[in-house]
Formats: sequence, structure tokens, C-alpha cells
Amino acid sequence: MTDFKILTEQFADIRILRYKVPGFENLSFEKKRLIYFFSQAALWGRDIIYDQNYKYNLLIRYNLENVLKTYKGKREDEPYKQFLIYIKRFWFSNGIHHHYSMDKFFPDCTINEFKSLLKNSDISGFKLFGTESINDFIEEFTHLIFNPTIDAKRLSLNTESDLVFNSACNFYENISQKDAEEFYINQNVPDSGKPISLGLNSKLIKENGQIKELTYKLGGHYSSTISKMIFWLEKAVRFTENKAQQQALQKLIDFYKSGDLKEFDDYCLLWLKDTLSTVDIIHGFIETYGDPLGRKATYEAIVSIRDEESTKRAETISKNADWFEQNSFTSPKHKKEKIKGVTAKAIFAVMEAGDCSPSTPIGVNLPNADWIRAEHGSKSVSISNIIDAYQLASKDSGVLEEFAYSKEEIKLDRLFGNNASKLHVDLHEIIGHGSGKLEKGVSEPNESLKNYASTIEEARADLVALYYATDQKLIELGLMPDEKTGICEYNSFIRSSLLTQLVRVELGKDIEESHMRNRQLIANWVFDQGKSENVIERVKRNGNTYFVIHDYDKLRLLFGNLLKEVQRIKSTGDYKAAKHLVENFGVKVDTELHKEVLERWKKLSIAPHSGFINPEYTPIFEDHKMVDINITYPNNFTEQMLSYSQYYSSLI
Repeated sequence: MTDFKILTEQFADIRILRYKVPGFENLSFEKKRLIYFFSQAALWGRDIIYDQNYKYNLLIRYNLENVLKTYKGKREDEPYKQFLIYIKRFWFSNGIHHHYSMDKFFPDCTINEFKSLLKNSDISGFKLFGTESINDFIEEFTHLIFNPTIDAKRLSLNTESDLVFNSACNFYENISQKDAEEFYINQNVPDSGKPISLGLNSKLIKENGQIKELTYKLGGHYSSTISKMIFWLEKAVRFTENKAQQQALQKLIDFYKSGDLKEFDDYCLLWLKDTLSTVDIIHGFIETYGDPLGRKATYEAIVSIRDEESTKRAETISKNADWFEQNSFTSPKHKKEKIKGVTAKAIFAVMEAGDCSPSTPIGVNLPNADWIRAEHGSKSVSISNIIDAYQLASKDSGVLEEFAYSKEEIKLDRLFGNNASKLHVDLHEIIGHGSGKLEKGVSEPNESLKNYASTIEEARADLVALYYATDQKLIELGLMPDEKTGICEYNSFIRSSLLTQLVRVELGKDIEESHMRNRQLIANWVFDQGKSENVIERVKRNGNTYFVIHDYDKLRLLFGNLLKEVQRIKSTGDYKAAKHLVENFGVKVDTELHKEVLERWKKLSIAPHSGFINPEYTPIFEDHKMVDINITYPNNFTEQMLSYSQYYSSLI
């Protein structure tokens, strides 16, 4: 790994990294072939995430790429360089809205310079918005790109206004928030004990006063892309590793053909049972963070192989899941009587697509349906090679020295930081997302907690990880040498939640992203609640602000108290309490502190956001027969994005 170049380039607020796939060359041909088929199925869904993020993204991407490929002017001039940064930002965010802040971003060149770029490109290569002339197109296209009032936010969480109307995401058309909420309230659920995730795989539109649901399926919405995904999944199903994997994959194919959410739940149950396969895939309409109402899911895919060594850690945690549940600080009535079917593993990502690329999660816990978690359990993964790539890219960056208060804090992070981070991810995904239960009669959180559901769920999972971070049980299980690992994690969490994550927010703006809201909510709440006993002190030294933990035991108790409340909120569907917590502790930013953090970060010359170039897989043939798969690690982000648009586009 030491000779492997992690960082390839940096532009705007983004770093482009690479991840390696350890052990790929030693896999059997059969497993490599399965990875290849899965990767093709993953990449064919790429157009969907662009379209879900914003209705004009695919047209915008096509036309921006036409400029990139055909511009006849001087490419060393500043306007073109600024255009190049803009299109890279566009690819990174899968559209014109920032992947984290959800705000529309703009080229740094002027409007006239942008028009000149368009006019000096192949005019015949543009796709128009309608029947307008090319001159009208240039005016309209430029206006769409530069006007800050047009579709300004991909996702609005401002509860003072209509969440649907003020969100540019493409899940609703001519629909108000009231329309959407009433539509789903009036839907019949065949089995209230096993409620399907209404609206998960559809777009809601209103035509001639009538509301219609466009289902993502073969023959329905996104059919041309779904047919390509099915093609590669059907190739893969012939070569699965075992019967459990074959049955799960076939049910996923059936779901794509029918769009029936009952079949999606059946697929989830079968996927849970497959715990032995080396090669695995997460594929489909999964997470609802991109919908202001927390109902509709974006497309994502992660193809992976098992990380055998790190899986031992995850399996140890999952085997003791019931102990963690019963010893949690939450109310007994909100605990599961018995943890069922919780499995976990560590993986190496081999291909990521959709909402997982280029920016990627570091851990996943699925399925999301609470009734499935309660009755059948969940499967958790932590992505080892992504976590390692982040660690290597940040090594010696100077961030720790700038924002950690003491040499002891820095020393602890150097010694225990990597293991502390991986433990947190495992506890978050395996125990956090897999714990707790809803009270009888309470609807699924996306219905009861609405726009706050994602933040509350992430807070719940983080609080479980934090509560157990210093627990002796982790030492007994051999997961950490002593409680210094947990102390390191407490330092890191408070430091990142109250200081360093602010570099991802534009000065003067609120925090919008659910994971960031969750982290600030927790840190602000424990800081506030612990003031009387000086549990965490805000310190000023040489003009710089630090947050210093004085009592780790009391901090753990505060994490436990907040966990109890957050679990109560989820278990009872207490929307009012969720709103109070999120709005009062997770959203607003101290402007002076924010300004200070941005100035300190600027000195380090590090982009705050990171994403990845995927490896590429090439079949090797002998006598027209596939005999092996070759892996390469490209280092040019632009070339990969253009290649994906050339070979995996079916919606434009």
C-alpha cells in the first residue's frame, strides 16, 4: 500500500482519492467474474442518481461534456480552467447542487465567458431543452446555470416553508408537501404488521389535477436503465457462490421487473440470509436522505469482497449484540426482547455507484425497514479499504495538530485513532442501527418523524457507539487494549463535531446534511448539559478555540441520557421532541467560531470533502471465452467520468 498513490488531485473543496482492493488478484476466476457482472450492473444505474437529484441534470451533464470534448478555444485560458473545475464539481455531486450542503453552486467564470465557451464548442453537439434555437438555448442554459434563484436547493429542510416545493430534487412534480403527505396517508397497507415502504421506488406527479405514482421498474419509470441492470444481474445469477445468494439475487431481479415493494421486502429477507458469500452487492433504491419527506430512495450500489481479518472484529460485536442491547441506557420498554439475525462483516469495496460515488459511506446497515430489523435482524458492513484510504490521505495533513488541544490528545490519536474509528463504525452500524424497537401502533419513523427521521436515526446509532466506546466489555472481547481507545474516540468526536466539520458548511449557512446535524446535535447537547460540572470546557488559547474534555465518565453518562431520549423519540414517533432537538442543537452555527475554523483550516490547504475514482475491471478472453478479469487503478477523474457517460448512459 505504501507505493499506491491515494491522492490524485484537489480542486475547489474536493480531494479525489483512490482505493485499493487487497487480495483481488488471489480470487478465483469465478469470483472475479461475479465482481465484473455486479460492477456492470452497478454502473448502469449511474444516470438514475443524476435524474433523481434534479430533473435537468442529465441534459446539463451532456452539454457540459460537449464543451469539454469539443471546445475550440484556448484551454490554458482562465475561463476554461474555471469551467473545468465546475464540471468536476458537477460530476462529484452528481449534479448542480453541492453533495453536502445541497446548495446550488456556480462556475467562477463570468456569464459572458461561459456563453463564449458554449459558442466556441460544437454547436451541433448540444441537446436542447425543447424547440428553441441554438441562440435561445445558450441564453436559457446559461440562465439555468447562473441564476441563484432557480432551484437553489436540492433538499430543503426548512420547516417554515413547503419542503417539497422548495426542494429541487426530482421525486415530485407539480406536487405540494400536503399533496404528498395526504397521498401516502390514504394508501392502503396490505399488512400493517409488515408495512411496505410506500413511495420508496417512485416519483409522484400531478397531471390534470390527478396525482399519479411513476414506479421505477421494467416497463415503468427508468425502464431503459433498469433493463440494463437486469441484464447484468441475470448474467450474475448464473454464477452466484451459493443457493442463498442466488435466491436473493433472483428476487432482486423480480423486484426490478415488477416494482412491487412486497418483493423488495422478500429480497431483503433473502439477502439477510446470505452470510457466507465472499462477493456481495448492495444495489437499488435504498436510502431516503435525498427526499425532504424521508420517503423516496436514491439509487446506490456497492460491490464488495469480504475483508476476512477485520470481519473477526465485526463478528465479535454481532455475536454479542444481545448483550449490548440489554445493557443499553435506553428504557427497557424500548429495547428488543431478543436481538435476532444481526450479522456483520468488514468488506473491501470493489465498485461504487449512484449515491455512493464518488463520495462514499464508510459503513452500511441494512435493511432499513424497522419491522424487518425487529423480526429478522440486519446485516452491517464497514468498508475497510475506504476507511484506510481516508486515514492515509489525512496522515500528516496538520489537521490534528491544528485542532487538538494537547500533545497527549495528539499522541492518543496517533496510537489508537484508526482502531477507534473502525470500532465506532462497527458499533454504529451493527448495534446502533440494529437496536431498539417502536412502540405498538407507532408508524415507521419516516412517516412519524418526517424530515427529522434521518437525523434522529443517525444520532441514535452514533450515541450507541459513543456510549459503549469506553466500556470494559470491549476490552473483555479483545476489541481494544484499554479504555484509551474510547477516550481517543471521545476526543475525536467532540473535536470534529464542534470544530472541523464546520469547514464543510458555507459561512453564514445552517447545517443541512443529516449526518452533520446529528453530530452537532450530540456534541452541543452534551456540552450544554455538562456545563454546570465543566464536563467539556471551551478554551481559548493564542486566539484559537478548543473543546477540552475534563470528565470522560460523566461524558459517557450524558451520551447515555441523550441516547435514552433519542430512542424514546423514535420509539414513540415524537415529532415535536425530534424537531426541538434537531433545530435547537443540530442546525445553527456559531458565526464567529465558524469564521475562525475556516481561517485555521485555510492555512492547511486541504479540501474538506473527499471522493474516489473506482478501479476498472477488464475481461480477458481466450478463444472467445472469458478466462480472467484484470484490475487496474486509473488516476484521472475526468477520464473516468467521461468514460462512464459514454458507456453507461441510457436516459439521455
